[in-house]
Amino acid sequence: MAEAIRHRGPDDFGFYHDPHAHLSHRRLAVVDVEGGRQPMSNENGSLWITYNGEIYNHATLRTALEAAGHRYKSRSDTETILHSYEENGTECVSHFRGMFAFAIWDAKRQRLFCARDRMGIKPFYYFWDGRVFAFASEIKALIEHPEISPLLAEEKLPEVLAFGFTSGDGTLFRNIRKLMPGYRMLLEVAGGQGELKCEPYWDIQMGGEDLESDARSYILELRRLLEGSVASHLMSDVPLGVLLSGGLDSSAIAALTQRSAGRPVRTFAVGYAETRFTETGAARDTAQALGTRHREVVIGREDFFAALGKLIWHEDEPIAWPSSVPLYFVSKLAAEDVKVALTGEGSDELFGGYERYRWLQVNQTWAARYGRIPEGIRHAIRQWLDASTLLGAGVRRKLRHTVFGRELDFESLFVENFYCAFEGVGALEGYMSYWNRPQDASPLARTLYADQKTYLVELLMKQDQMSMAASLETRVPFLDDSLVEFAARVPDRLKIQGRVQKYLLKAALSDILPRSVLRRKKRGFPTPLTEWLRDPAAEPVLGRLRSRDGLLAEYFDLGEVDRLIQLHRTGREDATDRLWRLLNLQIWGDLFLHGRREDAWAEAVARA
Repeated sequence: MAEAIRHRGPDDFGFYHDPHAHLSHRRLAVVDVEGGRQPMSNENGSLWITYNGEIYNHATLRTALEAAGHRYKSRSDTETILHSYEENGTECVSHFRGMFAFAIWDAKRQRLFCARDRMGIKPFYYFWDGRVFAFASEIKALIEHPEISPLLAEEKLPEVLAFGFTSGDGTLFRNIRKLMPGYRMLLEVAGGQGELKCEPYWDIQMGGEDLESDARSYILELRRLLEGSVASHLMSDVPLGVLLSGGLDSSAIAALTQRSAGRPVRTFAVGYAETRFTETGAARDTAQALGTRHREVVIGREDFFAALGKLIWHEDEPIAWPSSVPLYFVSKLAAEDVKVALTGEGSDELFGGYERYRWLQVNQTWAARYGRIPEGIRHAIRQWLDASTLLGAGVRRKLRHTVFGRELDFESLFVENFYCAFEGVGALEGYMSYWNRPQDASPLARTLYADQKTYLVELLMKQDQMSMAASLETRVPFLDDSLVEFAARVPDRLKIQGRVQKYLLKAALSDILPRSVLRRKKRGFPTPLTEWLRDPAAEPVLGRLRSRDGLLAEYFDLGEVDRLIQLHRTGREDATDRLWRLLNLQIWGDLFLHGRREDAWAEAVARA
């Protein structure tokens, strides 16, 4: 099991065994390189921990714990978790500021205590059948256990087809679950009867904003919190850099990192050979303006498809978004120079940065008027948009994102509109359960909350697994606990003002970022995948979708799959998202269910 995740910790390994528990650890040494070996014990050997992450306030906690009589044998934040558990029991998690997934074996009480950080920055997967409990940072380690078989959780297929990921604690593997962000878990094994309890220890409290405070007060507070978060995230005994796209969020982290470090920071960017899809120029301009030490890598179609099998293996489940692939390549580049990289992930979900948030407001405004038209007429308009030969695929796709192509409820206007590759597969319950929780909050606040609980968690898993595939630790200063709680209180008017999104963040950074960055339109991370899949050279890739010995043949009409391919190739439909979902499912099935490892896929698509 430990060998399966060697890439996560190539620097060291360790094991602990007793009659009840077996712990293993693969280490990427970042803090206390010499003294932080794991699994680590307390003074008398009654507690053992295996842990992944960083506790950024561990020095402050250490001072208090030493004053309370705890004795340290290292400089590691790992030991602080152990002593805090000794002092505070399972409430220790409320004291930690950072990213973490850990398990503490309490040999004296014969119980295992596990916890995951508030936002889900670090992964924690587990298997429990009432007799065997196993846990790991990646699913591939779990299925090395002789009691665990990689079986498909068929009931999760609709959600994966729609969203690309599962929003709850389930995975695409039967009986393998996720410990959810902000949750802790206790397994009691005393007396030979295992009892598992799982509960939340923290949640985001949306709303409650101080409407009396003016914009200036919010701006100053955000700047103070950002500077403090970035400074704390620089905790490292090894080289550190920043993944830079040239957009607002990563540029902000690069600028604040450089100011806090007091020296030119290393920055890294990735782009495509197809220049209209690449952002390396923007990243290069930003790096030059900030004075960073900058490097970049450019990838093409062959690089992308040849790596896909390997990266789905690292992801453990189908990859939700094509941007995972370039993230791996820039992580691989960064790992040549540093062991830790800061990123701008999380800002959009906190401060309303995605274009879809503004379009939700626009669509809801229009829906109030458009809804006066009889449903029969609106239904006819939707049908005409679907069948029209007068409009190109691109125009029809844009119109489908407006009220003219949608039903007027939130599920259609937002969830199916902006998330679902395949609509109508009955997979919205998970997302809507989160959207319905903060009922007293505004529609924007409820949407941000649901995205933070679903979409962002998957983004963080993508970042963790793609960077760890290159043995690189990534950190996310925007998701510091204090920043998350602050953003939840910020009024909607300071997040989106007219056509200006992330208004507050731009105002807080206006003195340290180039105007070109502040004005740059958000692009996300576009890929040339639409064009690549229309190119005849993609046949080796698309041909695998038609395979009669793959996962798709068991659950899908291959004739319909072929029809979708033809619609995309001819330009009649833009089926990029749907083909991407199917392609990932097929490769995932080959790798995990049928035992065909990634090398076979790399060879099969090398000509693409």
